[in-house]
Amino acid sequence: MITSRKFPIAAAVFAVSLVSSAWADTSSVEAPSPEFEPTIGQSGKDVIWVPTPQQLVDRMLDMAELTPQDTLVDLGSGDGRTVISAAKRGATARGIEYNPDMVALSKSAALREGVSDRATFEQADIFESDFSDATVVTLFLLPGLNLRLKPTLLDMAPGTRVVSNSFTMGDWEPDETGEAEGCTNYCIAYKWVVPAKVEGTWTMPDGQLQLTQTYQFFKGALTQGGTTTPITEGRLDGANISFKVGDVAYTGKVSGQTMQGQAEGQAAWAAKLAN
Repeated sequence: MITSRKFPIAAAVFAVSLVSSAWADTSSVEAPSPEFEPTIGQSGKDVIWVPTPQQLVDRMLDMAELTPQDTLVDLGSGDGRTVISAAKRGATARGIEYNPDMVALSKSAALREGVSDRATFEQADIFESDFSDATVVTLFLLPGLNLRLKPTLLDMAPGTRVVSNSFTMGDWEPDETGEAEGCTNYCIAYKWVVPAKVEGTWTMPDGQLQLTQTYQFFKGALTQGGTTTPITEGRLDGANISFKVGDVAYTGKVSGQTMQGQAEGQAAWAAKLAN
């Protein structure tokens, strides 16, 4: 399901200052304070801190279809609730947070909840961090920050799930939109599945596949025996690919510079990206 949501102008102006990351200016803080208690609206590096409602945390993890086999990274992890919630579901989870006091608070909470073996936190700038091992990425950042992260996210392994609280990724359409029940503010989540890269010319034993790609959508044409037929309904779900040539439905899987699959009612097909 792909939907859109528009915020009233006044709400949007206020929302521009809100995220869960609490990237505080630490110039006057040398070490985390044991008495530290976060305050909604406290000053941060780029924004002020507002926590993600627990109802939406749960909805985001449901949308991500999180399993114990997943590695989740929360960008701007704030008080650690998303990371800890993921760890409680059995996943390996890591929070990247700029404010050292928030990191210390999160570590204490993970220990208290009995998940410190699976829930870890690091004090770092998300734009200088490596989270390429994640199979799920969660975030509550402003649209401008999402756009800065988008190239990095699109370079992650196909099939990586990205779930954002409230804010989108520009022209990258979400694959799913969800809303948390019992939530009053910041209750919408958007999910994207990182698509495989398929743009280019692909050679087949009996033809050639020419594709152009826009995120999870693509179009092009299949040339066989001197006849060129346009492709329709081109779609990627991670590494899974599907499209139609005429009335024939093709499905398959992309693996780097090769892809293969089955054509409905026909023999198996395979293609290799031309150099």
